[in-house]
Amino acid sequence: MLVKATEMLTAALEGKYAVGQFNINNLEWTKSVLLMAQELKSPVILGVSEGAGKYMTGFTVVADMVKAMDKALGITVPVALHLDHGSYDGCVKCKEAGFTSIMFDGSHFPLDENIAKTKELVALAHANGLSIEAEVGSIGGEEDGVVGLGEVADPEECKKIADLGIDFLAAGIGNIHGVYPANWPGLRFDALAAIKEKVGNMPLVLHGGTGIPAEMVKKAISLGVSKVNVNTECQLSFAAATRKYIEEGKDQKGKGFDPRKLLAPGAEAIKQTVKEKIELFGSANRA
Repeated sequence: MLVKATEMLTAALEGKYAVGQFNINNLEWTKSVLLMAQELKSPVILGVSEGAGKYMTGFTVVADMVKAMDKALGITVPVALHLDHGSYDGCVKCKEAGFTSIMFDGSHFPLDENIAKTKELVALAHANGLSIEAEVGSIGGEEDGVVGLGEVADPEECKKIADLGIDFLAAGIGNIHGVYPANWPGLRFDALAAIKEKVGNMPLVLHGGTGIPAEMVKKAISLGVSKVNVNTECQLSFAAATRKYIEEGKDQKGKGFDPRKLLAPGAEAIKQTVKEKIELFGSANRA
């Protein structure tokens, strides 16, 4: 069932676990995430970047697909459909399309502009029953053309954004999108603790969840992270399984070229990645 993300993340914060946001890119991605969340009885967040939304021919198409699939598969666990790293206009469009949650990424704006735009979107989201995430301190790497240097968020700025009435906050603590380099120094837990002290009882979001060592993820959750975003890892597992299928020549046997067969190993690989993350985050049997 489609819901906003507020309640599931509040419960996660109280229960000392995190809900996974798994970004979706097509029907196979969506189906794999939903089926595994249902199997493990875990709440889940389906993330959609603006680029992925455009690729799937628009936010309305994405929302309609997710709602129809949720019903057709008999999904009973809470599912939030969430805009990831959204622009101001993207947030408005997702509200109109039927998303249940939005993220406004104003981290690349001056603080005053980030505050002003976030405040407007908080009013829009809450008036329409959506949850809203905001960001302070950029997440390193590149996400749909938005490049972040991985700045550590200022705790005082985090408090100013949190006080606007957002539902959960993404704060940079040295995390990056994509594959982490070998010389990555790790998460800044000192910064996370300082941010948590300022924002109080607000769920925090860890972007760039691919490749962070399990013990670091667990420690971040213990310090107030209630949502962990995963995208690249599902892409990598899908690509590896599809490559193996083709390199073994299975696409040349019988009707192995049929997309339903060709894409099946990759879809199964996504399910297994989602399973590993749900178990790591501790959200299994929480729905």
